[in-house]
Amino acid sequence: MSRSCTTNKSDTISDGLPGVPLSRHLVFGASGYIGGHLVPFLLGEGRQVRATARNVEVLESREWTGVELAAADAMRPDTLDQVLNDVDIAYYLVHSMAAGADFPRLDASAARNFAAAAERQGVRRIVYLGGLVPEAPRSAHLRSRQQTGDILRAGSVPVTELRAGMIIGPGSAAWEVIRDLVNHLPVMVTPRWVSSRSTPVALSNLLRYLADIPQYEVAAGQTYDVGGPDVLTYAEIMRRYGALVGKRPMIIPVPVLTPRLSSYWLRLVTSVPTNVARALIDGLSQDVVADDDRLAKLIPQELLDFDAAATESLEAERQHAIPARWVEGAIACDNFRPEYSFYAKQAEGSAVTNASAADLWAVVSQIGHKGEFFYGHALWWLRRTVDWTIGGPSFRRSRRHPEHLRAGDVVDAWRVIAVEPGMRLTLLMEMKAPGAGVLEFIIVDEGVRRRIFMRAYWHPAGVWGLLYWYALLPIHAFLFNGTARAIVRIANRDN
Repeated sequence: MSRSCTTNKSDTISDGLPGVPLSRHLVFGASGYIGGHLVPFLLGEGRQVRATARNVEVLESREWTGVELAAADAMRPDTLDQVLNDVDIAYYLVHSMAAGADFPRLDASAARNFAAAAERQGVRRIVYLGGLVPEAPRSAHLRSRQQTGDILRAGSVPVTELRAGMIIGPGSAAWEVIRDLVNHLPVMVTPRWVSSRSTPVALSNLLRYLADIPQYEVAAGQTYDVGGPDVLTYAEIMRRYGALVGKRPMIIPVPVLTPRLSSYWLRLVTSVPTNVARALIDGLSQDVVADDDRLAKLIPQELLDFDAAATESLEAERQHAIPARWVEGAIACDNFRPEYSFYAKQAEGSAVTNASAADLWAVVSQIGHKGEFFYGHALWWLRRTVDWTIGGPSFRRSRRHPEHLRAGDVVDAWRVIAVEPGMRLTLLMEMKAPGAGVLEFIIVDEGVRRRIFMRAYWHPAGVWGLLYWYALLPIHAFLFNGTARAIVRIANRDN
């Protein structure tokens, strides 16, 4: 089912109206989930966009065209004035949930810094995406989101706050927790939060609201609830998602299992970053229902019901192209299956050396030539043999060139998807396995020394994908550090 509303267009001051100059939009926190989707959405609307993140290289890997990129950190006030200069609309999309228990203090400090800088630079409007807040919220996460909005409003720049609950879209933390639970656990012993109610909203609907809301003067200083047409418990959400992907999860609520206790085993079950998942779960003990329809009346659009939103999310993952380097969610789209986790389990090893980046790269770029994997040869041989036995590509393919690699080359059971000479080699795993994986070699300059990382990203597919990862985790710890040291040893020996 869908819902649409009407509005009085005289309330709008949109960029597209005759005589209204084109606004510059700052997406502050463009490397995050919403920011990473909002930037291309605004570009598609013909908006002028400046995108920021603490690490601008993360944004460069997105390969956006027509967007100005800049580095900024709300915890470093000296970085804010430059990115807010000549900005009309500033989207504030940052939070510190991944920082651990201290995130409320960090969020408050960041908001104060941003509000002050926006005031100094004459920003016309701040748009803040917060969370739906029940009466007397018990969750530190929800209280922090509410406090952030209050701090931004304390400044002189008008603020429009949109408050959303669960967002249905690829990479949304709450959505990916639900997906991982259904995909990985045929039987779930759950706490009482599965009976809490929510009004999940489709990512596409939320982006439309975010893009259009600054165009309305009436929205200045206002706070709006954002929700879809369905009011569902989390148990109903899990069952309806399961029906879409052919799964029938058995959900057994246990009253004594609190949200905090349940958050501890999320690290094993879900690939969503642990601190983020824990903060979200803490907020599920209360209903978070959007019961304010003013935004839906102001900005008319067809609101997707849960099934349509979930289907749209899965299709978005299916169509997502692999970027120039690995980013969260990218690999789950290759040979897509809905049971792939969007977020990846990760493991790495590293070693430090005085060898040059060029010398290290000369070694890395020979991977797979004549079966050379630098370290743990018996382990590599065993894994390739298993893959060959079950019909995988191991032992069946040889490199195009013994020393040089380019995107698209095959290296035994791996395919090169990105090459940055002297810096990074990214390989897509094509072995038969219950999931999708990427292997990266990264060379980092640390002044007089270089550090080489060997890093794996694994998107488990269902319960077997999780078991596969945990079974190999001790081997990865041994193999990755040993391989990094071996590359250093070979680079020093040959040069």
